[in-house]
Amino acid sequence: MRVAVIGFGAIGSFVIEHLKADPSIELSAAFSLPRPEACSVPIVDSLGALLATGPDLVVECAGHGSLRDAGEAILRHGTDLLVASVGALADSVLERALRQAAADGGGRLLIPGGALGGIDAVSAAREAGLDSVEYSGRKAPQAWKGTRAEQLIDLVSVTEATAFLECDARTAALQFPQNANVVAALALAGLGFEKTKVRLIVDPTADGNNHSFVVRGAFGEISASIRSATLPSNPKTSVLAPYSLIQAIKKRAGLILA
Repeated sequence: MRVAVIGFGAIGSFVIEHLKADPSIELSAAFSLPRPEACSVPIVDSLGALLATGPDLVVECAGHGSLRDAGEAILRHGTDLLVASVGALADSVLERALRQAAADGGGRLLIPGGALGGIDAVSAAREAGLDSVEYSGRKAPQAWKGTRAEQLIDLVSVTEATAFLECDARTAALQFPQNANVVAALALAGLGFEKTKVRLIVDPTADGNNHSFVVRGAFGEISASIRSATLPSNPKTSVLAPYSLIQAIKKRAGLILA
C-alpha cells in the first residue's frame, strides 16, 4: 500500500520513521513546508504533487489548519484520509464539508482513537443507547504551556492538581487544538460534541498525559484510564497518538486484522 504523509513535525516524522522499514508499505511522499533538512522519503511542496505520487492513503499529521486546507481535495480525489487532527472536526462546517467531499469523491475519512483506548467499545455501546459521556484530561504544567490554559490558570504557581476548565467537547477541541484530539475522538464515537462533558486539569505531579472517561447507558458502564508517556519533542502529545496512526495504517493495509 502506498502511503503519503502531510507534515514532518513530531508526529509526522515519528510515523515515517516507524513505517519506512516495513516492506508492505511504500511511503510515496511527504508534504512539508518548510522543507526539512533531511527526510528518508521524497519531499513535495504542494498537495497536487503529493496526490500525483498515487497514494492509497494520505495521513494528516500537520495540525487543524492542514486538514482545513487539504482535507476536501484529498477526499474528492478519491483517496482515503487518516487524520491526526481529529479535534478540527469540532468545527461543524468543516465536518460537513469533509463528509460531503467523501460522499462525492469516494475517499474515506478515517478517525483513529489516538491516545485513548476503548473507542471501539464506546462505538458499540452507542448502538445500545448512551446516557452520558464524561472525560477528564490531566497533564503537567509544561504540557499546557503555549495554550489557552495560560489565560485560565497560573501554570507556574500551581502546586496541586487543579481543574481549570469544564465544558463540552466542542469547546475543548476548538480551544485546545494541540491537547484535545482525544476528546474529539471520544465525542465522535459516542454522544457527539455538545453532549460529551470535559474536565481539563493541570497537575504538577502528573507523570505523562493522563486520560480517563466514563460512559453510561442502557448497555451498562464503560470506564477507562490511560497514562501515556509523551513524545520527547512535544510534551503536549501522548506517544500513543502516533502509534495509533501507525496501527491504523497497518490495519488499512490488511496487516492487522484485530
